[in-house]
Amino acid sequence: MAYRSSSSATMISPWSYSISSRASKVLSLSSFNLLHGFCTISFTEPPPSEPISASEGSPSLNEANAVSEPPPVGAELDTAATGEGTIPKRTPRAKLRNPEKLEDIICRMMANREWTTRLQNSIRNLVPQFDHSLVWNVLHGARNWEHALQFFRWVVKTGYRHDRSTTLKMMEILGRHSKLNHARCILFDMPKKGIEWDEDFFVVLINSYGQAGIVQESVKIFQKMNELGVERTIKSYDALFKVIMRRGRYMMAKRVFNAMLREGVTPTRHTYNIMLWGFFLSLRVETANRFFDDMKNRGIDPDVITYNTMINGYFRVKMLEEAEKLFMEMKARNLIPNVISYTTMIKEKMTEARNLVKEMMERHLAPKDNSVFLRLISSQCESGNLEWGDDVLKAMIRLHIPTEAAHYGVLIENFCKAGAFDRAVKLLDKVIEKEILLNPSSSSEMEPSAYNPIIEYLCNNGQTGKAETFFRHLMKRGVQDPVAFNNLICGHSKEGNPESALEILKIMNRRAVPSVADAYRLLVEGFLRKGEPADAKTALDGMIESGHLPDPSLFRSVMESLFDDGRVQTASRVMKSMIEKGVKENIDLVPKILEALLMRGHVEEALGRIELLMINDCIPDFDSLLSVLCEKGKTIAAFKLLDFGLDRDCNISFSTYDKVLGALLAAGKSLNAYAIMCKIMQKGGISDRSSCEDLIRSLNAEGNTKQADVLSRMIMGEKSIQKGKKGKKLSAIAH
Repeated sequence: MAYRSSSSATMISPWSYSISSRASKVLSLSSFNLLHGFCTISFTEPPPSEPISASEGSPSLNEANAVSEPPPVGAELDTAATGEGTIPKRTPRAKLRNPEKLEDIICRMMANREWTTRLQNSIRNLVPQFDHSLVWNVLHGARNWEHALQFFRWVVKTGYRHDRSTTLKMMEILGRHSKLNHARCILFDMPKKGIEWDEDFFVVLINSYGQAGIVQESVKIFQKMNELGVERTIKSYDALFKVIMRRGRYMMAKRVFNAMLREGVTPTRHTYNIMLWGFFLSLRVETANRFFDDMKNRGIDPDVITYNTMINGYFRVKMLEEAEKLFMEMKARNLIPNVISYTTMIKEKMTEARNLVKEMMERHLAPKDNSVFLRLISSQCESGNLEWGDDVLKAMIRLHIPTEAAHYGVLIENFCKAGAFDRAVKLLDKVIEKEILLNPSSSSEMEPSAYNPIIEYLCNNGQTGKAETFFRHLMKRGVQDPVAFNNLICGHSKEGNPESALEILKIMNRRAVPSVADAYRLLVEGFLRKGEPADAKTALDGMIESGHLPDPSLFRSVMESLFDDGRVQTASRVMKSMIEKGVKENIDLVPKILEALLMRGHVEEALGRIELLMINDCIPDFDSLLSVLCEKGKTIAAFKLLDFGLDRDCNISFSTYDKVLGALLAAGKSLNAYAIMCKIMQKGGISDRSSCEDLIRSLNAEGNTKQADVLSRMIMGEKSIQKGKKGKKLSAIAH
C-alpha cells in the first residue's frame, strides 16, 4: 500500500487501527530444533541443542535429527514479551483494500529515506502511539541493524517504554552483526530503563562475543552474572562451553564444568554433547571417553546426536574400529541411525558402503553432503567396479539427490578408460539433456580428465556436433581447455564442416587459447576438399600467425588450388609467405605464378615477388619469362621486367635483348625501345646492329630526332672504341 509524507494527507488513517495490542505467534526453543536430516556433523560447530521437552530416557525425533549448529541458548525467548512468554496482543486492524502491514510500511520508509526529523514525523503521523508488538515487528523487519538501532532509540522519545521482548530483540540483532559495544551498553542500561535482568540477555551476549572470537569477553560476561546476582542455569553454562570449546580451550572447559558441579548445576545430555564435540575437536580422545562414561554413570542416556558426535570424532582421529563399535552399540540400544550416522559410516567403511547405501534408500534418507556419493563413486571406479559406481548415481537420482558434474565426470572418465565409450556417451547425453553443467547451485566441476577423452572420442567418430554442444556448456562454466578446442576443430574439419571449425578457431583467438598445428592443417584441408581455396588460405594465414609452420605440401596444396581457381594474386601471397618462411621445396610453382601475374598486368606485384626470390637466393629464369611475354605481345610487361633485370645486373642473354627490342619496335613503342637500348649499350652493347638502325629510323619517323641523334652517336662511339682496340692489338702483334 502506498503512503504519503507528513507534508500531505496520509492514505492510511492512523485512527483506523486499534493500537492496543496485536496477536503474535509464540516461538519456543523447540521450534529451532526441528528435524533437519540433510546436514552432517561439522567439527567447526558444536552438536545441536535439545528441545526443552525432551525426556532424558529416550531420544525424541527432534533430538535424533537436529541441525548441526544449535540455536543460541535462550532462543525460546526470542519473541517473548511478557512473563507469560508471549508478545502482547493488539487487536486486528480494520481490513482495507490490499492492506499492507504497518510494520512493513515503517521498515520500507526507513530503508528508502535518510533518518531525519522529517522521516520521524512521517512515522509519528502514521502511528501516534506505539505498542510492544509493533515495535518488536519493526525491529525484526528492519533492513539492517542501523535502521533497527535508530528506531529503537528514537521510539523512546515518543513516550514508548521498551520491555523485555524489544530489548532482547535489539540485543540479538546487534549480536548477529558483531555490534557488541552497542549490545553491551543496552544490557547494562536496562535497570535505568526499569527492565530486570535475566539469564537470557547475558546468554545472548556470551554467544555474540563467542561468534566474534572474543572468548575473554564471553567469560567476563558469564562471571558478571554472578556479581550482578543473575542466576546461572545450565543454559548459560552451555553457552559458555560452546564458546570456549570452539576455540580449543578444553582445559578451561573442564575447570568450568567442575565449578558448575560444585554450584549444584546438573549437566544435561546437551551439555555432554557439547563437551564431547569440543574434546574431539581438540583431539582429546581419552578425555572424551571419560566424559562419555561419566554421562552414562549419571543416568543420562546417549542419544543419536551423542553417538554421531562420538562416531565422527573417532573418524577424525582415524579410529575406525571404535567408530564401527559405537555404530553397532547405537543400533543395539534401539536408536535408529539418522542420515548423519550413515554418512559418517560410509566415509569410514567404503568397502561396506553398498549395504549402507541400500539401508539409506530403504529408509529414504538423503543427505545433502554429495561429497559422500562422489567418494563412493570414485572408490568403486578405482577398484574397477564400474557397474556399482553407476548404481550409486542411479540411487542418487531415485533419492532425488541433486547430481552434479563431478558425479558424472568420474563415471565418464572411467568408462572411457575401460573402452566402454557407449556407456560414457549415454551419461554425457544426460549431462547435456539435464543441463547439469549449467546448474548455478552446483558446487563441483567436471575435470579435464573426464571431458577431454569423451570429446576426443566423439570428434573421432562423427559426433563433433554433440561434442561442441557439451563443450559450450563447459565454456559457460569458464572452461577454456586447448585440448578440447583443438579436438573440436579437427572433428569438424574431418566431418566436412570447416565453417564450424573456423568458428571454434575464432573463439580460441578471442580468448587467447593456444592452438596446435594439426588442427589448422585439418581445417585447411577441410576447406580444400570443399573447393573453397580462399577460406583455406585464411586458415593457413591463421596457422602462420599462431606461430605454426605449415609443411611444404600444405603450402603447395593451397597455392595450386588458388591458381587453378583463377586466384593468381592470392596464390602469389601464399607464395610470398612460403618464401618468407624459408620453404623452397615448391619452387617449380614459382614461374607459373610469376608468368600469370605478368600476363594479367600485375607487373609491380610480380616484380616484388621476384625481388623477394632474389633476396632468398631463388633467382627466376628471366630469359624464359621475357620470351613468353614477347611471344604473347605483352610488350610493356616485358619492357618493365627487362628494365628491372638490367638495373640489378641479372643474367639475361643478348638474344633476349634483341627479342624484347624487336617486340617493342613491332608494337610501335620506340621510346621504350630507346630507353632499353641505352641501358643495353651501357652494359656492353648488342649483337644485332640492324635493330639499332631500325630503332633510329623509327625515332626519326616519329619526330624523336634528339633521341635518334643520341643513339647514333652512341653507336659511332662504340665503333671508334672497337677500332681503337683493334689497332692496338695489331701494333702489339707487329712488335
